Amino acid sequence: MKALSIEEQPLPTVAVKQPKVDVVKEYGQTKRKPHVNFVVVGHVDAGKSTLMGRLMVDIGAIDERTINKYKHDADKLGKGSFAFAWVLDQSEEERERGVTIDVATNYFESPKVSFTILDAPGHKDFVPNMIAGASEADFAVLVIDSSPNAFESGFNQNGQTKEHALLVRSLGVQRIIVAVNKLDNVRWAEYRFAEIKEQMQAFLTSIGFAESQASFVPCSGLAGDNIVRRSTEEELLAWYGDGPTLLDELENLRLVERDIKGSLRVSVTDVFKSSSSSLVNVTGRINSGNVQSGETVVVVPSMQTATVKTIMVSNDLRDWAVAGDNVQLGLSSIDLVHLRAGDVLCGLTSAPVRRARTFTARVILFQLRVPIIKGSNAIVYRGRSSQAVKITKLIAVLDKASGKVSKSKPRHLVSGQSAVVEIEVEGKGCFPLETFRESKDLGRVVLRQDGNTIAAGIVEEVGAVLNEL
Repeated sequence: MKALSIEEQPLPTVAVKQPKVDVVKEYGQTKRKPHVNFVVVGHVDAGKSTLMGRLMVDIGAIDERTINKYKHDADKLGKGSFAFAWVLDQSEEERERGVTIDVATNYFESPKVSFTILDAPGHKDFVPNMIAGASEADFAVLVIDSSPNAFESGFNQNGQTKEHALLVRSLGVQRIIVAVNKLDNVRWAEYRFAEIKEQMQAFLTSIGFAESQASFVPCSGLAGDNIVRRSTEEELLAWYGDGPTLLDELENLRLVERDIKGSLRVSVTDVFKSSSSSLVNVTGRINSGNVQSGETVVVVPSMQTATVKTIMVSNDLRDWAVAGDNVQLGLSSIDLVHLRAGDVLCGLTSAPVRRARTFTARVILFQLRVPIIKGSNAIVYRGRSSQAVKITKLIAVLDKASGKVSKSKPRHLVSGQSAVVEIEVEGKGCFPLETFRESKDLGRVVLRQDGNTIAAGIVEEVGAVLNEL
């Protein structure tokens, strides 16, 4: 009966090993290249995977033998143009359908920077996967298909160009590069580039990107122009000259400050059993703090402990990793059933993230089919974690300019409003959360309803929490 109690339960008592390494000191002395995570987003068929595949081939991250094999296999299936996309789209289903389904993660280095690519799906059916990818990114590359009518198709109300841009901004991305792709299909026409730039800049400004936070690069993923190497096409040189390539823009990104001294928080994106050992492997991003081999961590929400045996960063075995790194951790002393995508790994030296049953969020409402009322149902997303929820209170409507309350206890909420709402997790579930003040990564949420994104915002307060173990 005691195990069923709803009283606050202490963490399981375990023997905690003393850290072997002063990671903060070691990190300060390291000569590693700066590391940047960026997510690639955009409407379906904009050429995202092809563009990134071409980038990795031209930078030398993929050897010539491998890309020749992809070209040969793609030609056999009558899909010769898909060879570069196969660098990132590895699953058989993705290759057959020619559509990215899950987030593909790849790594490459330029002379100046080490990069992690998060190639997100563009199809409307896979927006939850896109949200997961964007939540791990520091910056975004938004790919536009500039072919006749293709930009307009992605930019209209049912296209994913606007929704993806809106989501990355809502998830905290502060800088966006717009890759105006397939411009060779319109013979590098300056008017087409200018037309797309004008409409996109106006939209990006309206959702919160300052003009200085968005840049535009004309390019062709299939031909390889203006990605790593500068184009020699006379039509483009006539008006773009020696403007920056996509790689130039990526290398010029202003690096994000990492909270490597904070409490350890690792957002889990995948869980799998090792085939060569007894370890349970998790992949994810370190949101804050640092981790080292031999350290004991606690898994939220299961509250089980585990020991970190191995750490992989960018396919390299490391003794430690810090905030901002995308890692693969090999864990011992834990069963696979206690881990799932969306969990958060925490250190034992500070309080773990809370397992929220209710929370209060400040949200911006997007395009709604019907007004939001008390009792409206939705799905809440934070990274890979998602839960069915109910909006239990409409606390206030906020003035967009000042952020002050313009109306208390409204009867309903409509498109375009900013509001404060209380949200309750349905059933017996919980949601690993922190307030935005505590963590900018773990304090952002997205609400979806009937396959459409209806709101995004930040967690202001965590109310009732699940205490029973």
